[in-house]
Amino acid sequence: MPDIIVIGGGITGLATACALAGDGLGVSLLEARHLGAMASTWTLGGVRQSGRDPAELPLARAAVAQWAEWHEALGAETGYRRRGNLRLARNAEEAEAIRTMVAAQRALGLNLEFLEDIKAIRAIAPAIGDSVVAASFCPDDGHADPDMTLAALAGCARRRGVILQERMPALRLLVEAGRIIGVETPGGRLHADRVIVACGLHSASLLEPLGLALPMVAKRVCVLQTTSQPPSFEQVFGVANADCAGRQEIDGRFRVTTGIGDWQGDPARWTEAALRPSFADAGALIARTTAILPLLAASGLERVWGGLIDLTPDALPVFDAPADWPGLVIGAGFSGHGFGIGPVSGQILRALALGETSPFDLAPFRLGRFDPAAARAPLTLHG
Repeated sequence: MPDIIVIGGGITGLATACALAGDGLGVSLLEARHLGAMASTWTLGGVRQSGRDPAELPLARAAVAQWAEWHEALGAETGYRRRGNLRLARNAEEAEAIRTMVAAQRALGLNLEFLEDIKAIRAIAPAIGDSVVAASFCPDDGHADPDMTLAALAGCARRRGVILQERMPALRLLVEAGRIIGVETPGGRLHADRVIVACGLHSASLLEPLGLALPMVAKRVCVLQTTSQPPSFEQVFGVANADCAGRQEIDGRFRVTTGIGDWQGDPARWTEAALRPSFADAGALIARTTAILPLLAASGLERVWGGLIDLTPDALPVFDAPADWPGLVIGAGFSGHGFGIGPVSGQILRALALGETSPFDLAPFRLGRFDPAAARAPLTLHG
């Protein structure tokens, strides 16, 4: 019997499993599809501090400090590069929003600069197009390769003795005498001292029978990948209203993404075909991104796909170990920007599972914070 079961094979679940197994605990990880099947490999791979909610900024800053050396701990490359993040404005209203964001985040100690015209922007990123009028630039931000990172985490987990069970969905949490004692799967019941729910959109349905409400909506995203191009753009770019973002990958391909609305289907029954972007969705993303990076217009289009993001009402994740349910830990609702804080999320969930004090203030991330009548925060997409 494992000491701990982790449900979810994305960056959060794998990082948590690695951290716990590093303490010598027996860990079993259950993944309903395959490792990285949800947002962790659909993501742009941004590793950013800029544009974070003030509550999440300490986590992001700590994570960025770890990414540069994470490959050493994992024993394999993650593709991490610290080349900066540009958040772009395409009109005066967006420019003012970015100027305000820069002032607020500089007051919190972030190394962030406001670039007031295209000349200043092109001094950093010459490929940016004429449609951009202003930007923020955080030189300490960067990006990593999602596939390389997930492979590095999986390899580390296996070496540390984690049992990785793919295509093994968690059907329900097992309860006995008021505490969580394991998970029911299609292969039978699996018992453990503690269970960590870190399975994105699937988390809410596992928690609901316990009387725990995790409000999330599924956001559908469109992702395009070009053929390989000569190195021409080092940063990650996003825009003030988060309707597109992109970067050039290590192999020269560009990956660009956008949010394209709510997903009305059952998150447990999505298929690649059902999520495939329409011609209009892909066309809109191409129009937005080629206006920002004109060089993309001559690129070949290699791949188009869609994904789902678990968006909470305030666009912040949940980190919690509810007192009413001993043995349960929750890490979900990362709202499109959980990849960048992956190393820290694993440490937080490890601490919660072991009953240790987290080095971070977790009050903003508790499950009980949600007000059903509260306004929903916007999707920010990258990192």
